[in-house]
Amino acid sequence: MRLPERATMTVTETARILGIHRDTAYDAVRRGDLPAIRVGRAILVPTALLAAMLGLPAPGAGDVAPP
Repeated sequence: MRLPERATMTVTETARILGIHRDTAYDAVRRGDLPAIRVGRAILVPTALLAAMLGLPAPGAGDVAPP
C-alpha cells in the first residue's frame, strides 16, 4: 500500500486506500475513528497520522537528508 506524498488526503481518497465505502469513512471521521482536520467545509485526513495508524512509515520519511 502506498500513501500519497501530500500532507493530507480527502476522505474519499482515504476510503479508497482503506477499501471501504466513502460513507463509512465519513462515519469513521464523525466517530473519531479516523483522524481528520476541517479546513472550511473540507474534511482532510493527515497522511502521516493515517500511516501511523496502519503501521506504515510516513510518506517521504526516508527522503529527508540528515543535517
